[in-house]
Amino acid sequence: MDVWDANSISSAFTSHPCLVSQQTRCSGAQCINNLCDSDGCDFNSFRLGEKGFYGKNMELNTDQRFTVVTQFISSDNTTTGTLSEIRRLYIQNGQIIQNSKVNVPGIDSTTDSITDTYCEEQELAFNNTNTFRQPGGLAHVRSNMAKGMVMVMSIWNDHDGNMLWLDSNYPADGNSSEPGVSRGTCPVSSGKPQSIEITEINAMVTFSDIRFGDIGSTF
Repeated sequence: MDVWDANSISSAFTSHPCLVSQQTRCSGAQCINNLCDSDGCDFNSFRLGEKGFYGKNMELNTDQRFTVVTQFISSDNTTTGTLSEIRRLYIQNGQIIQNSKVNVPGIDSTTDSITDTYCEEQELAFNNTNTFRQPGGLAHVRSNMAKGMVMVMSIWNDHDGNMLWLDSNYPADGNSSEPGVSRGTCPVSSGKPQSIEITEINAMVTFSDIRFGDIGSTF
């Protein structure tokens, strides 16, 4: 579960169900293609048509500190129910900012969270294979979460896709006018590890005041 992939330009939260339910050793392409849904089902406001929501001097201003709240909702609103929704909201300058809505033909325009229905609509709208459903969708994510997950925070780069899947056109040779291709304003030449590991050596981020608990209790 990618709770928060972001920089000052773009952000996404993405659910990745896996076919395995225990610690599993793998190597090479097997890890990407056979065990988990590597693409996952993501919610990226820019990719979903709301290009003025997240970024510098936008509705959620990345030039200022803000709080990210991620809520995991079950089908029966209990802690033991099946995971049915992953919801996101933000807090900045003492104000709650609701997540952006979807503005893509073929996806319900009231959608602002990840559900199995949204993931199916997204795959159809973006003309992608629904690899999210194959391992079991949100229900399988829930079964793995019940066994316990470790929270990992890092600054990282991507030797495979140059992070273009987050903040540029992806695939790099894709047509930005096609739904789902454009994910941010960074050029397709950006994000190369061999460059940014030199030029951005002083890159930093601060994670603070991390909380977890019942819905509504952490903010």
